[in-house]
Amino acid sequence: MPELRRLHADDAPAVLAFELANRAWFTSTISDRGDEYFEQFADRHRAALAEQEAGECAYYLLVAEDGGILGRFNLYDLSDGAANLGYRVGLDAVGRGLATVAVRELCRLAAAEHGLRTLRAATSRANVASQRVLLKTGFVPAGPAEIGLAFQRDVTP
Repeated sequence: MPELRRLHADDAPAVLAFELANRAWFTSTISDRGDEYFEQFADRHRAALAEQEAGECAYYLLVAEDGGILGRFNLYDLSDGAANLGYRVGLDAVGRGLATVAVRELCRLAAAEHGLRTLRAATSRANVASQRVLLKTGFVPAGPAEIGLAFQRDVTP
């Protein structure tokens, strides 16, 4: 069974490989991060770990039994008991219910480990699969968002 676990410093090579292998897939529903993102990945990874250490964000990986990365699940902009949720699942993991399971677990962790009460998420209008995941995991539509549609969920136990 895949495991949702916190991001670590030694994950950088595997995360970069995951991002590169799925770049075309991800850009089918969201904007491309651009070549600069990949060229500066080591610095970005270190910055993400510093944000995580400071309590500003919490980054998680969905890891397969063989150690391969299946997806990334993030809580960011943690403030006043609320945070934004973002995630991306690799093409090889799509359609297996893994995003739904991981988002449910991240909602639990948001409350239990991070003291959060509210999560917000947004999807492009075209990303119907992500919208379904959010609805199945207790998020409700919250109106338009800069990238498309906004969702919100109370995670208080």
